[in-house]
Order: sequence, then C-alpha cells, then structure tokens
Amino acid sequence: MAGMPSPVPEWLLSAFALATVFTVMLDVGLGIVPGEFLWLWRRPALMLKALFAVLVAVPAVAMAVARLLDLPRAAEIGLMVMAISPGAPVALRRSLASGGHRSFAPGLQVTVALVAVVSMPVSIAALNQVYAGHASVGPLSLMKQVFIAQLLPLGLGVVADRYFPSGSVWLKARLDRIWKVLLCVLAVLALMGFWGALLAAGPWVATAACLTTAGAIAVGHGLGGPDPATRTAVAISSSARNPGLALLVVAVNGAPLGVRLAVLSYIVVSAVTILPYVFWRRRQATDLVR
Repeated sequence: MAGMPSPVPEWLLSAFALATVFTVMLDVGLGIVPGEFLWLWRRPALMLKALFAVLVAVPAVAMAVARLLDLPRAAEIGLMVMAISPGAPVALRRSLASGGHRSFAPGLQVTVALVAVVSMPVSIAALNQVYAGHASVGPLSLMKQVFIAQLLPLGLGVVADRYFPSGSVWLKARLDRIWKVLLCVLAVLALMGFWGALLAAGPWVATAACLTTAGAIAVGHGLGGPDPATRTAVAISSSARNPGLALLVVAVNGAPLGVRLAVLSYIVVSAVTILPYVFWRRRQATDLVR
C-alpha cells in the first residue's frame, strides 16, 4: 500500500490471498449438501441472533474498546472499518474444522456474505455521521468481491459434488493438500508484508484488535444457542472479519496511513487471538465424538 514499503509486493500477496480463499471455498463447497442451506432459514430466531452478533454487536464492541483505550482518530476509524466488514471467507473452513454445525455454518456464511453488500454501505454512512467523514463504497464493488472470493468457488464446489461425484472426490483429495500449502505460504507472506505495519501501528492498536476479537468471540458464543456446534459457528463468524472488504473500503476512499496501519494490524492480531478458541472448540468437538 502507498506509504508503507513492504518486502512483499502487493500483487503477490493479493494473488496468493485470492488463490487461497478460492481454493478453500471450493474445497468446502465440495462437501456441502444443497439442502443444508435451508437448515438455518428454518430457525429464524437463531439466524437473527447470529446476524445481530456478526453485524451489530461486533461494531459496538469495537467502538467501546476504541473509546476505552482512547485510540487516535485514525486508529479508531481503522478498527471500525474492520469491525463492520463481516464474512471472512476462511471463517467457514475454520468453523467446520472446529466442530461448527455442518448445516448451520455454511448457511450463515452465505447469508452474512450477501447481507454485507447492504450492511456495509449502511454502516459506512453511520460512521460518516460519527466521524464527520465522507467515505463510501459501492454495492457493486462489494458484490464483486463477495462473488469472486466466496460465492463462485462455493457454488462450483456444490455443483461439482452434485453432478460429477466421482470427479469431485478426486478433486477434493487434492484440494485438501493444496489449500493447506497455499495457506502456509500466505501466512508467511502476510507476516513479512504486515510486520512493519503491526509495529508502526503501536501496542494500543494491537491491544484494541485483541480485545475486540475476544469480545466478538464471547458475544458470538453467547448468542449461538444451546447447541455447542452452533455456538462455535456464530463465535467464529463474529470474530473473523473480512480483510478483503475492509481493504476495499480503504483503497476506494484513499484512507490515510493511520487508518491503513490499524486495518493491517487488526488482520494480524485478530488471526492470532482467535487461535486459542479454535483449538479449544476443536478439542471439545473431538471429546464429544469419543
């Protein structure tokens, strides 16, 4: 990004990120039964609580944390941009691997991704009122990002599994290894590219990102219903924000360096903060199976 020299070219990081997300979502799609998407819509109370956690509660937690720590204005805006960017593509894979409900988690992921096309412009308009700003983002740009990164590969996977079952089995066996390799490479590139931003943003921004992520996990876990599997799905969906959408808002509006640093810091810190919860829920799910 402009103003932030990085040892990793932006095009290379973006290419690996897109390849990783596309492969992960394609792999997930190969294991989804289309009828499972209806599971969520047959439980409107649970769906509304999940959407409240993801779309309303997390920004509220971020705002409270930012004011509590008295963050600089640019850092607070960056924190809020991440908080209003729901539907991280890797959240679905992480949720399913951690014992998230196999019928509920995919439906929630797709619903959040679609709702984000409307919720983000509304949230940005609200932030403009709070910060006296003039930021904006077009629904078509959001839909393009959501479609390419999530809906297209997920849909291709579902279609392939339904109409080409033998080919989907062959493909899934290979995709499982490919996305893991891509994810490892992406993690290394991201750390190399964002480490300077993490240091430049300062410890208070990192603290705010950590507290916001922890708060999102707690809210999602609490609103996820009595079933441990749905609790896991809502908690992970709430805490895993979408860096692609956040960076799109930053790029479209030419955000100042302080905002960009806060967004990049949030991406790194949040990814680390969520790991203990993921490991705990994975262990819990394994114990239940036994």
